[in-house]
Amino acid sequence: MDKHLYYGEMESPIGTILVISNGENIVRIDFGSMAVMKEKLEVWTRRYIGEINFVCKPEKVQHVIDQLNDYFLRQKKEFTINFDFYGTPFQKKVWQALYDHIPFGITKSYKDIAETIGNPKAVRAVGGAVNKNPFSIIVPCHRVIGANGKMVGYNGGLDKKEFLLAHEFAK
Repeated sequence: MDKHLYYGEMESPIGTILVISNGENIVRIDFGSMAVMKEKLEVWTRRYIGEINFVCKPEKVQHVIDQLNDYFLRQKKEFTINFDFYGTPFQKKVWQALYDHIPFGITKSYKDIAETIGNPKAVRAVGGAVNKNPFSIIVPCHRVIGANGKMVGYNGGLDKKEFLLAHEFAK
């Protein structure tokens, strides 16, 4: 039986964003086009889902693209999408904490997140999970900063993190 993942792309102020769905729920949102990301995504899908075919069907992800466009237009601060996390139990716990506990215009430290998930000594592990976040922007890993208030690594690049935080903190 063939498995399919459906995708669409959008242009944003910080470059191309790729949105991927399993037909019901969103499974990834990445910076970059399918052409650029396909190899990485094939490795990811083999690990978590199995062999799949990527099918370009923007209509399957249009509701997410619309919400992201509204976010960039400053018309939306919260997202209402259904998504499925694929990762380790620890990663899923961290990603859910990011989604549930860091609203628009707020930043938290890696230590704050470790405390939120009830594992205050897991600061480095939280950093590793944040770096593997499969839902750019919507699961707001860009809102996680160093304990000293400085911007530290961002899987999409620090330039994107800086843009997103400036966008959210602009009056």
